[in-house]
Amino acid sequence: MHNVLVKGILSSSNGMNIYRGCTHGCIYCDSRSLCYGMKHIFEDIEIKVNGPQLLEDTLRRKRKKCMIGTGAMTDPYIHLEEKLKNTRKCLEIIDKYGFGLSILTKSNRILRDLDLLKSINDKAKCVVQMTLTTYDEELCKVIEPKVSTTKERFEVLKIMRDNKIPTVVWLSPILPYINDTEENIRGILDYCIEAKVKGIIVFGIGLTLRNGNREYYYKNLDKHFKGLKEKYIRQYGNSYEVISNNHKKLMKIIKESCNKNNIVCDIREVFNYIRTFEEKNNEVQMGFDI
Repeated sequence: MHNVLVKGILSSSNGMNIYRGCTHGCIYCDSRSLCYGMKHIFEDIEIKVNGPQLLEDTLRRKRKKCMIGTGAMTDPYIHLEEKLKNTRKCLEIIDKYGFGLSILTKSNRILRDLDLLKSINDKAKCVVQMTLTTYDEELCKVIEPKVSTTKERFEVLKIMRDNKIPTVVWLSPILPYINDTEENIRGILDYCIEAKVKGIIVFGIGLTLRNGNREYYYKNLDKHFKGLKEKYIRQYGNSYEVISNNHKKLMKIIKESCNKNNIVCDIREVFNYIRTFEEKNNEVQMGFDI
């Protein structure tokens, strides 16, 4: 890891990345793409040491409360978070100033901060997002080797449900010829139904590949799925969008299951929900001296 001082922490859409880089090792990771301009080794985590202070300074000055998002580029619960607790520091600040939170992770380390998630959700809105790609636990350990398994993430979703914290599942990416099967999709959907998730985000059955993440993905295909890289090259070439042959069939299953179980799967509607700040009514009535 290495420390940096940054000039700002929030994007124009109120998103933040507390760390830069990741140690979860997911074979398909888009954040490895060269277009993001990372100038250090991906596993050499960049620590934004002044991030929490910048966040507090920014939220103190904001005239209007909003949802603060994190996890889009770097998981806020990478291994170093156990020691550094920078994510927790940021959650404490969000809670202190009464802002909402939208947080995306693949790690059950988020349970450490359940007290803060509940507190934020009591005052505003806290949406916990989890990525689920692979129902088979052994296959999951190959595709996402250094992170909580799908079943462990499912347990997180149930705990959030029991604490009335809304959840959204990213059913993405689904890898052609690896986990693009009806059995896999129905297994994940069963988890979502039992956990009573608010919404599911799925852009399609496939993944995106570009310079940087394509090379890492193909290296792992050679390691774990012999001959599959050549099949990808023949079928997809250097395409950015890599769409499964089972796309239409599996998307139909997802939409039918979501409609049947009152799970929102319209992407615009889900994102609108995630981004919309909701302040809770204070149930304590004010008293007046006579």
